This record gives sequence, structure tokens and C-alpha cells, in this order.
Amino acid sequence: MKKDLPEVGDLVVVTIKEVKGFGANVRLEEYPGREGFIHIAEVATGWVKHIKDYLREGQKTVCKVLNVDTGRGYVDLSLKRVNEHQKREKISGWKNEQKAEKLLEIVSAQLKVSVNQAEKDFAGDLRVQYGALYDAFEDASAREDWLPETKAKWKEVFQKVAKENVVLPYIKIGGYMEAYSLAPDGVELLKEVFSSATEDNVEIQYAGAPRYRLTVTDKDYKSAEDVLKKAVQNILDLSKKKGVVAEFTRK
Repeated sequence: MKKDLPEVGDLVVVTIKEVKGFGANVRLEEYPGREGFIHIAEVATGWVKHIKDYLREGQKTVCKVLNVDTGRGYVDLSLKRVNEHQKREKISGWKNEQKAEKLLEIVSAQLKVSVNQAEKDFAGDLRVQYGALYDAFEDASAREDWLPETKAKWKEVFQKVAKENVVLPYIKIGGYMEAYSLAPDGVELLKEVFSSATEDNVEIQYAGAPRYRLTVTDKDYKSAEDVLKKAVQNILDLSKKKGVVAEFTRK
């Protein structure tokens, strides 16, 4: 289930509400109705002369939670303790969770239940299992056998909505194959050798003799690595049989 307040050490997305001389009041985007404060000492490393050089009203950014007052529901935050990589990752995850909330509304409507009921029946459990609801939607979109042990009606609707609305991220890996043959029919031999990489997601491009670029596009690194390994091995095995000199270099 969703938390009412963040915990110390969490990264949170905030919107700057008011910038003062000694700090800024912010709204916590992931915790409706909750606010926090960034003291000027936590805005940037070094001395901050003018806080408005760093923050402006309406700006969205990422902060680290330093302290949580559960009684007041108020949070002390730091901007300077978040690096750019953490900021990009957090913003990306937050945007994905916003998408997930919209998708959950669609699922709920098709099931003819409230979003709160859907959260209670299955979405809360999926958040715990996956860490983020959008990750559950991605997995449901990618896998035909998603949650095979679950027979409830919501699973069918959830997966249908996922497949209709979630565009899966893809990654590319590859390297260079140096291959040549001195035989009279060397060109045909090279074509035959490269045709042994039969997977649909393997692309082979001419990169200037004797180099050829091999690229694998897949939904995750493990799958891509397996496909690349198989394609390279097929090419090397057939090259050996056909007398083609071939060597692969990963990039």
C-alpha cells in the first residue's frame, strides 16, 4: 500500500511553493497534502548568497529526506545531497508511476470497481512485489505467462490494459565482427556465414571491409546477451567450416 509519509533517506519529487530568504517551502508530489522545507544550508554545497539563484516557485526537483515530523506531517529536505543521476532516475520513476495511476484508473473502470478497491484487491500487492506499479504493467505487457498462478478476473483486464498502453523499453548491444575469405566465392561465403545469425532481433551492417557491425535489440540485457552470444557463436562455427577468417570484438 502507499505510504502516508516518506522515510528518512528517501528521495522525493517536490514542487517549490514559496522561496524565502532562509529556505523554501515545497509540496511533496508523491504524498498528497504533505509539505516540506529546504533550509538554505541544504540548497547547494558552499555558501548560498541568493537562494533564488537556485530555486524558483513552481520548479519541480528531487530532494533527500533528512527528517520526518509525523505529528505535523512535515518533512525536512536536502537538495544538495542529490546528484544528477539520482535526480534523473527519480524523476523518470515518478513519471512512470503517474502513468501507472492512469492505467489503474482504466483497469478499475473496466472491472467496474473504484480505484481504492482495485488498490486493496491487487494493486497494493503488486507494488510490494515489484517495488513500483509501473514495473508490474511493463512485466504484464512483456510476458504472455504473467503471474500464471493468478486466476482472478483482474489479471486478465490488467494485462490487456498493459499490452494496449505500455511501450516496452528496448536496449541495444553489439560489437564488430571482422570476417574475410580469400576464396573465389568469398563474398557468397560471407553471406552464408552471416545468415547463420537467424534471430529476428539481430542486425548485421557493413562497416568497411573487413568489419561488420552486429547489433541486438531486446527488452533487457540478459535476453540481449543470450541472443548476441548465440549469433556470434553460430557465425564463428560456420566460418570455421567454410574457411572464413572471423573474429568478434564486443563494443
